[in-house]
Amino acid sequence: MIHKFVSTTEEAMAGIPDGATILLAGFGAGTPEHLLKGLIAQGAKDLTLVVNAGGRDDGPIAELLATERIRKIVCSFVRPASVAARLFTAGKLELEIVPQGTLAERIRAGGAGIQAFYTPTAADTLLAEGRETRVINGRNCLLEYPILGDVALIDAWQADRWGNLTHKDSARNFNPIMAMAAKLTIVQTAHVVELGDLPPANIHTPGVFVQRVLHVPAQ
Repeated sequence: MIHKFVSTTEEAMAGIPDGATILLAGFGAGTPEHLLKGLIAQGAKDLTLVVNAGGRDDGPIAELLATERIRKIVCSFVRPASVAARLFTAGKLELEIVPQGTLAERIRAGGAGIQAFYTPTAADTLLAEGRETRVINGRNCLLEYPILGDVALIDAWQADRWGNLTHKDSARNFNPIMAMAAKLTIVQTAHVVELGDLPPANIHTPGVFVQRVLHVPAQ
């Protein structure tokens, strides 16, 4: 019988290796904060963190960065007054800036098996220096490669025992595509539903992309 629920945070986070690439979902909504704190407690280091925003000066992303166990962060922006900015300035953090839409498409491409794609975004900026460009339909385009993760940390509103998920409102942002692009997808869900209770049309992330689910009741 397929049953993807785990009982504890420790069980959910078990086995994440040093050097892993972590896909962290969420932007304004949909960030799995409980799992993020679990990653801090788990202790893996030398990690690459792929996240839309580089974090504030407080909160769980800042707490993770402050451990100095993140070697590199891939994100669409970093606030000047943030832990990430200070670590980068001090030479303690590698930083790769990717425009938000391109970041989302690189992750989606990873999950879809697309090996590369061209986009006009950033093709005529500093981000294109030393990289391959090509004129397509009269526009200069930049070659981009997919992003794949060893682990995706995902937030869900509802989950059944097969790992089928719904995401509430704008929390659908990065959650479904990151689940597709990772070898191991770990989910925190606010609600548990019986198998069959989720109409197929309402399943935002199919359970085939999910390996572990932890019930973290909504506050």
